[in-house]
Amino acid sequence: MLLSEQIRAARMLLNWNQDALAENAEVGISTVKRMEARNGPVTGHAESVWKIQAALEKAGVVFISGDVTGGPGVRLAAPYEKP
Repeated sequence: MLLSEQIRAARMLLNWNQDALAENAEVGISTVKRMEARNGPVTGHAESVWKIQAALEKAGVVFISGDVTGGPGVRLAAPYEKP
């Protein structure tokens, strides 16, 4: 289950604004804004959720599920290297 907090955190890791996410996921900006508007599980068309998650993963984001050691989150797939 994808959370809106994870989408926002993933964008921050990539230094993307909502427009960049919409463009990379090939969804409308209003879709991104709506999905990020409320905390908790993302609601909307499943295809749009999948496109957003896929775009973020393609850019290097790994989604972490919550478990007994901590809550859900995100991280980068590879160690960060300064440009």
